Amino acid sequence: MADVARAAGVSQKTVSRVVNGEAHVSPEIGERVATAIRTLGFRPNAAARALVTQRSRRIGMVTMSTSLYGPSAILDGVEQASRAAGYSLSVVRTTQNSGAELQEAVDALVDQGVDGIILSEPVDLGHPRLAIPADVTVLSFDHPSEAHRPEELVVGTDEAGAARSATEHLLALGHETVWHIAGAGTWSATRRRIDGWRTALADADAAEPPVLSGDWSPRSGAEAMASILHRRDVTAVFAANDQMAVGAIHAAEAAGLRIPEDLSVVGFDDDPISEFLHRPLTTVKQDFAEVTRIAMHRMIRTLDGHAPTERHRSVPAQLIVRASSGPANPERAALAPASPVPVP
Repeated sequence: MADVARAAGVSQKTVSRVVNGEAHVSPEIGERVATAIRTLGFRPNAAARALVTQRSRRIGMVTMSTSLYGPSAILDGVEQASRAAGYSLSVVRTTQNSGAELQEAVDALVDQGVDGIILSEPVDLGHPRLAIPADVTVLSFDHPSEAHRPEELVVGTDEAGAARSATEHLLALGHETVWHIAGAGTWSATRRRIDGWRTALADADAAEPPVLSGDWSPRSGAEAMASILHRRDVTAVFAANDQMAVGAIHAAEAAGLRIPEDLSVVGFDDDPISEFLHRPLTTVKQDFAEVTRIAMHRMIRTLDGHAPTERHRSVPAQLIVRASSGPANPERAALAPASPVPVP
């Protein structure tokens, strides 16, 4: 630090102020110090800086261990935003989907002295109350977490509204009703997407078919689709994610149905693969990049001492109409298989 001070022509105290982001440093002085730091390759000791500022410049994140597109995209966005803001990121992955495991993950991050904790835990754990120190900023995605703190930051997508739009799109094409392949039963996103689907059907006075259970995987989508292909009234399906929609299309085409002439299928998420399928998939786009950008901007500003103007923010989703949805086919009944079709 002494070398930086000499090169910039300032005191070591001024260098310390610049490094720690303190006020009362003119832009001209700040630029001189920054130039000296770059020239000399100076890297402030994180432990020493933490002792001075009482901040570690470390953010902790709890997320489920999964390769699914949504959680993975959020993690990527958090990593990039943390790095750009000069924060290190510690990630703890959960596997058992229990309140006890979630608390253990939080405790591990608190023990590292993190300034803030991000909860990206998509599973509904029955609302256990998490113990998180009051001086640790909390951010969660999509819905308030089990921290139950009024000052918590929450940023996400209006998934119920997006599911409603997807269902309304199919109804507007003349389909009498829309079947729904739901995600894993323990996920909060599953519940919200079912709610949106049901609302659209109720508003249109359309019959509500039984919910078909899936687990987010293509195979579960194929199995759900195969279980109803013997019905002659199935003309439209809304799957709770793109992977299950792909499985549903596979099962339908294996049974001899054409997409979308005989069956319309809509997904959710806008997985990058969805527009490159042999029949590009109509889907709901969740803008994960924008969600994480807004969320991390708010968290970092809060950590830097700026009170947020609003703590909850919903980012709009967008219906992307491609080639897998089309008008209802009045001749569908004559084309439908007469008996259940096994999954290929």
